[in-house]
Amino acid sequence: MLCALPRLCQCANEFDPPTRYLHMSRTPRQLLDEKLMARCVELSREAGAAGEIPFAALVARGDEIIAEATNRVVRDGDITRHAELLAISQAQKVLGRRILRDCSIYANVEPCPMCSFPIREAQLARVVFAIRSPLMGGMSRWNILRDSEISDSMPEAFGDVPEVAAGVLVEEAEKVWRHWNPIAWGVIRYRGLLDRPLAEGGEQVHPVEDLPRIPRRRRVLADLLALHRFSAMAAAAARWLRREPGRRESEPRPAPPR
Repeated sequence: MLCALPRLCQCANEFDPPTRYLHMSRTPRQLLDEKLMARCVELSREAGAAGEIPFAALVARGDEIIAEATNRVVRDGDITRHAELLAISQAQKVLGRRILRDCSIYANVEPCPMCSFPIREAQLARVVFAIRSPLMGGMSRWNILRDSEISDSMPEAFGDVPEVAAGVLVEEAEKVWRHWNPIAWGVIRYRGLLDRPLAEGGEQVHPVEDLPRIPRRRRVLADLLALHRFSAMAAAAARWLRREPGRRESEPRPAPPR
């Protein structure tokens, strides 16, 4: 079950980033990322209050929130119920399609490998997260999110390499974890499970790293498969239009009279 939404789709203007950012110069995209991440951080806070590990994610199309979710691993007793997977699944249902190339996903923590492959297969255009995961991250450790080889080898399945913005509102995201369980957060930081990059002098920094989209290489096979899928859809639609009212698709059409 996903978090209850007051409306199916929400607007980013309803959520405000911390006031300490207001005096800084921001591009429209940065402002939008901070507003949507502020909502994601709030969702993670709600997850922690509900007895869950404070992971949260949302899928947005522009400034419109299509779906949002928190982890339900603890509450459902199911290790596959990660926030990113729940948000993607709900967004696909809301939009009625598998491919989400006009959408972005926001997460308070860098998606793990289990979540990163569906992100790539749904062909989301952008991935935005706050806290990096050096040990289990789908980019920092395993580089699934930025792997161009799977796009070039299987472009019909994985699409372009998405843009990535890392470190958005990282301090606010970390604060939720620290308040959720100070001891657990101390152990997590000590072991380097969730962390920030280090500057040359060893001092922690929190820049927002923006990595561009990498277009996939066009392949003849991808074009042929896309044409095949289109032909199959057209044939199915033609069969549906030809069917008689009240007759099931599996029932044979009666033979014409002689």
